[in-house]
Amino acid sequence: MAITNASAGTNVHEIADGVYRINTPVDIVPGGFSFNQYLIVDDQPLLFHTGPRKMFSLVREAVDCIMPASQLRFIALSHFEADECGSLNEWLAAAPHAEPLCSQVAAMVSVNDFADRPAHAMADGAELSLGKRSVKWLDAPHLPHGWETGFLMDTHTLTMFCGDLFTQGGTGADILTSEDILEHSEAFRKPMDYFSHSTNTRQLIEHLAAEAPWTLACMHGNAWSGDGARLLRALGERLVSS
Repeated sequence: MAITNASAGTNVHEIADGVYRINTPVDIVPGGFSFNQYLIVDDQPLLFHTGPRKMFSLVREAVDCIMPASQLRFIALSHFEADECGSLNEWLAAAPHAEPLCSQVAAMVSVNDFADRPAHAMADGAELSLGKRSVKWLDAPHLPHGWETGFLMDTHTLTMFCGDLFTQGGTGADILTSEDILEHSEAFRKPMDYFSHSTNTRQLIEHLAAEAPWTLACMHGNAWSGDGARLLRALGERLVSS
């Protein structure tokens, strides 16, 4: 693990080939919490989630430790919320050739108004070449929340950037784990229940599981490696029974 900012504890670790987790621990909830962003290094580099606006300098410092932040081509977000895209415009200013990347709904209802440059809006199932790899957009409205929600799948490393689906408390110090994270994430979810419990949860989960991810790039807590389809379906069962 490389510490990129000693005072904040921001750190970077490669969790899959060319995929880096940027992690910043915070103390906003008892037991700690963390914000993760993910950088895909390729011919057209992509940052998935920006972190909150006030963390921009920390995240940029971390990106610059891996590659020049100015060379980013896409700034992606799963849904429109501060920790997903709070510093979007700061990133667009820092990377003059970058475009926001999001769902068609997100572009329509928020991003094309909020962002300083038009969004690269992705339809469900659409793929985008970054160079040696492609990323695939997967619509998941209201899973866990937000009509505009969707996730990104790196088809080269079988990494799914799964947003808030497996939010875990703590600082995410294990980086990439194969231990169970479902119980941990469910324990965090149930007191607040930030899932929307839409009527088609099971179908949406199956849509994601069909991609058979091997790595789940979680936005809060540890990233996870293993049979991602099995873990997603297990989460789906918890959601439809709660």
